Amino acid sequence: MPELPEVELVARALARLVGGRRIVAAKLLQPSVAPETTRAAFARRLRGRRIERVGRRGKIIMFEFERGLLLLTHLRMTGRFLLLPTAAALPKHTHALLYLDDERRLVFSDQRRFGRMRLVRADELPHLKQLRALAPEPFSPEFTPEYLRAVFKRTQRTLKETLLDQTKVTGLGNIYAVEALFRAGVHPQTVAARLSTRRLPRLHQAILAVLDEAIAHGSTLNVDPEDIEGSYYDGGYNGRWRVYDRAGEPCVKCGATVRRIVQAKRSTYFCPRCQRR
Repeated sequence: MPELPEVELVARALARLVGGRRIVAAKLLQPSVAPETTRAAFARRLRGRRIERVGRRGKIIMFEFERGLLLLTHLRMTGRFLLLPTAAALPKHTHALLYLDDERRLVFSDQRRFGRMRLVRADELPHLKQLRALAPEPFSPEFTPEYLRAVFKRTQRTLKETLLDQTKVTGLGNIYAVEALFRAGVHPQTVAARLSTRRLPRLHQAILAVLDEAIAHGSTLNVDPEDIEGSYYDGGYNGRWRVYDRAGEPCVKCGATVRRIVQAKRSTYFCPRCQRR
């Protein structure tokens, strides 16, 4: 599943590629992708709208249209956007189409059908449960060591499990949680409420560092409009992980053997020497 850096980069790419374009027509081919609307309503509400902005909140991509309409998209496991010429063949798992005023189509494809789309009015955003429950953005002024301290002291879960909770830390997935814990020198099985005052600011900085580094790296990649997500997922950053998916390999810092454990059914990688309890 894409994490915050990948979603941020996809949103930026979409903003460059389709920002300012007008939707000539829209089609919802797979109703389960947008269960809160009908095919007819999807087409009617989007037709003629200009895309004013593309951004994100957490892992949700947000298309903002004129006259206060938004299209929220959660990619989940295999959701992808492709910008294709009108004459190009559609991918096998195409579920939604936005026909643009430059003779191209923005295609939403999702092999496993876990992705979701939702049309909402701007005045509905503050009341949407899926957005209201999200924690502050990591790069926002609200995300501070003091915020983390308040969150951690209210849970007896491990740090790794807490970091994956989007109501506690927005945008972190398995990979970046593992990398942040390694950078901070914190054992992933440490109970969040027991993290020392000395180590908490270190973890806060590590979270920001791993996210910022991944976004910075992705910003240097060339984007293929016909495979926007693939430009980031396939290209790029996975060869740079310090500890993730390196079980049995020497630690890049100390040379000790990286270990793998399972937490909440997810793989966790750590260095037993650099990340002592």
